[in-house]
Amino acid sequence: MITPLGRPPGRAPLRDRPKTAAAAVADAFRAAAVRDHHLRPTDASLHRSGFVSMIFVYLMTLAVALFLGWLARSRGNAEELSPGAPVPGRGWTIGAWFIPVVNFFVPRRLVLDIGRASSASWGQKRDTTLVNLWWAAWIAHAVVLVAGSRVAPGSMAFLVVAEAFMIAAAVLLGLVIERVTALQSAALGAVVPVAPPART
Repeated sequence: MITPLGRPPGRAPLRDRPKTAAAAVADAFRAAAVRDHHLRPTDASLHRSGFVSMIFVYLMTLAVALFLGWLARSRGNAEELSPGAPVPGRGWTIGAWFIPVVNFFVPRRLVLDIGRASSASWGQKRDTTLVNLWWAAWIAHAVVLVAGSRVAPGSMAFLVVAEAFMIAAAVLLGLVIERVTALQSAALGAVVPVAPPART
């Protein structure tokens, strides 16, 4: 007799990728609108920047909620697949993203630990590099954005570079989600033998 090891996570995370991309694009429009208002402040530019910023906040909030939901499910799957692996705790998996300074370092390690515990097929070079590239793009976006606002407010050069990093981070995150989901789907879809119940 055989039984599934667990329930595959399905393809829902892949359908969430367009929302992440939409948030990245909305951020680019938001930054452009805010810059335009900073350089040429008018009632129309204020209204436009406020509206675009509101759309961005809605999309980003949705994308963050979906990502954290996926991350929590993936953590649970990884814990089931590799009980002895150093998988992060439930609260730390979510909470680390909201602690200043900590959220510059720890989330990358969380994703790496979940990926490694998901399957023996996790490639130390290929998959770890993918996570590192995603995280580098995300941090670079934040650093350039803050530096630009202090060194040269309204600078188009800083804006273009920051938003390029943002879009790159969104694309790379989609690839990370796809990779971890594929590994877990394959592992959780495996079957293991189960002894039949003893007859009494």
